[in-house]
Amino acid sequence: MAIEKIIILEGDAVVRTNLENYLRRCRFDVASTPSIPVALEYLSRDNFDIFFMDLSLRNARGTDLLKEIQMRAQKPLVIVTASIGSIESAVDCIRNGAFDYLIKPFSNEQIEITLRRTEEFSQLVRVNRFLSQNDRPHELLGCSPETENLRGLIRKVARTQATVLIQGESGTGKEVIAQEIYQQSSRANAPFIKVNCAAIPENLIESEFFGHEKGAFTGALNKREGRFELAHGGTILLDEISEISLGTQAKLLRVLQEREFERVGGNRTIKVDVRVIATTNRNLQESVDKKEFRQDLFFRLNVVPMYSPPLRERPEDVMVLMREFVRTFGRQHGITVKGFTEEARRILMNHSWPGNVRELQNVVERAIILCEDNGMLGPEHLGIGTSGTPQELGVAPLRTEDSAIFPNNDEPKKLATLAEVEKSHILTALNHCKGNRTHAANLLDVSIRTLRNKLHEYNGTAPKPGGPDKDLLPA
Repeated sequence: MAIEKIIILEGDAVVRTNLENYLRRCRFDVASTPSIPVALEYLSRDNFDIFFMDLSLRNARGTDLLKEIQMRAQKPLVIVTASIGSIESAVDCIRNGAFDYLIKPFSNEQIEITLRRTEEFSQLVRVNRFLSQNDRPHELLGCSPETENLRGLIRKVARTQATVLIQGESGTGKEVIAQEIYQQSSRANAPFIKVNCAAIPENLIESEFFGHEKGAFTGALNKREGRFELAHGGTILLDEISEISLGTQAKLLRVLQEREFERVGGNRTIKVDVRVIATTNRNLQESVDKKEFRQDLFFRLNVVPMYSPPLRERPEDVMVLMREFVRTFGRQHGITVKGFTEEARRILMNHSWPGNVRELQNVVERAIILCEDNGMLGPEHLGIGTSGTPQELGVAPLRTEDSAIFPNNDEPKKLATLAEVEKSHILTALNHCKGNRTHAANLLDVSIRTLRNKLHEYNGTAPKPGGPDKDLLPA
């Protein structure tokens, strides 16, 4: 699947012709030549996946060309062919970037095995490049009846190959459920590729799904495999599937039905073997009724429907999750917490959690940051319920330069702009964290880069060391 274009640099005309004919019968695009300059010209004009290189063509050391290929931005997997082989020669080639080493004459069966190995290796490299190195393992935590029922359903679904649709509110752990299905399935050792459909611009989502050929559009400088291609043999998670357009839905329907597609700008039909799991925070049946989502795609996705219950429907899970998050964020921030006060427990159990598990994570991290080392988490650290108001946390109420945003008569005398509110909120969080930008970014649920850019915007107006807000870092 990943191997499409092959170049052959071979001085022996018989070997070159036989290899070219065999590869063409296997439906590969093949370019062949006995000339090194011509081969390098081919490489400069197109992206090749495999390079069969005759070692005897170089008058000097045969590894010179290997080294030259390894310096290229887009380099194929090189399979060295040699008339007279030796262990020293093979080791030298492998050290300089060759993927395999074959002694002539070789059989078609040897080529078939080599091609299979290169395909497996090529996909592994591409998947590893895509996957985030900081992706933390997921675990479905909780002891409520709802969570136990969900675990039982996951076990039943995981042993099948059926398409799964997980619906539920934002922050309830739909991605965790998908991860559990994948880990308990027969595809657990194959790729697990996630696609956040809501985060990809509409004009790029087709390329993200199916990939594109070189020159397919402005900026497509090289061939690129799509997410479905990367997930071949494994599982693909289509997160927030309801956010894609009707046009893309039609193309996605074909992939789910036929398990085949073409890259953007290409005409080669690519077949894939993938299991599809989709999630959404909307009621897809209502979206179908409103003509916002294709009914045929809904039926294709909804083979096995699953529901991720909100946290308010499983209050028994709150303290289980709370304890786990305390351990996690305690280690992350280097703060030890002894436990919770009874009042803190009462507030946590009675809160409605509109943001679900994601909100609970943020509450715990904020509480850990505000709590003294080796202290107890109390209501004043949580920032929810009737306690933890900005004043109780030591934060001055948000004001404009001239007056409070809303005076006592509830009529806005001078309403702050959105930019002013955002700036005040960011600086307040930074003040809380004693100038630690990493902690402040975590507290605000933004990246450290976003926070740094915002502070650069405020340069010249942000508080300076030694001023009234000396705990803040300068922009």
